[in-house]
Amino acid sequence: MPGGRKQRVTLVTLGVADLERARQFYEAWGWVPEEANEGIVFFQGNGLVIALFGLEELAEDQARPEATLGFGAMTLAQNYGTIAEVDERFRAALAAGATMLKRPQEASWGGYSGYIADPDGHVWELAMNPYWTLDEWGSTDLRDPAA
Repeated sequence: MPGGRKQRVTLVTLGVADLERARQFYEAWGWVPEEANEGIVFFQGNGLVIALFGLEELAEDQARPEATLGFGAMTLAQNYGTIAEVDERFRAALAAGATMLKRPQEASWGGYSGYIADPDGHVWELAMNPYWTLDEWGSTDLRDPAA
């Protein structure tokens, strides 16, 4: 398909109340900034970039400077190949300053998952899905390889 997939996400920007506090949390969780400029920090993910950007600046950039931006209405997820990896990354998030929302446990859909919130309230699910395959970089691909 010319131009690649139409359904894609290339950048996720998390609005944060305190950029330095947010950066310190993600670095303590093991993330390494790829680029940081005054007012924004970028982390390179697998096929997408995650940015930290001040709440007021984000609202202004969206052309709605009076907006109150909220949290928790969506979940970001990290999938892992084993239950042990989920547990380790969950403990690392808590040690870095995350709030536990749900301790990792067997899920009704057949996998294993738990939830944390970063210091700004952004919700992360840490999961192991036995029905998905992860490549060497931890990326998922839902397409049937036989198709």
